[in-house]
Amino acid sequence: MIIELNDNALKELYLYGSTTDRVYKKLSKEVVKQYIKTVNYIKSVQRIEDLFFIKSLHYEKKKGDLKGSEAVWINNQYRLLFNSSQGDNGIVVNVIIDKISKHYE
Repeated sequence: MIIELNDNALKELYLYGSTTDRVYKKLSKEVVKQYIKTVNYIKSVQRIEDLFFIKSLHYEKKKGDLKGSEAVWINNQYRLLFNSSQGDNGIVVNVIIDKISKHYE
């Protein structure tokens, strides 16, 4: 599966474990570590449906204001929001990671 990080700050977090962006700079080291682990989980699956089998991620399609987005848990407080697109055969081949969202904010 091809992963694209939509934001430069998310790229920095994934590659270096820290960023200068004011939005994500305040994240604890543990949350950043879990973020990297979550992105690696998404990279490792062949199909988006395989995320259902990793129970700790709590994969879900969002409703309401976030309709069209999908989310997995980073931890109990933070979610990783992304959009996926399907290839010709109906299998998801591209995931665009949008942002890290604090749950209920």
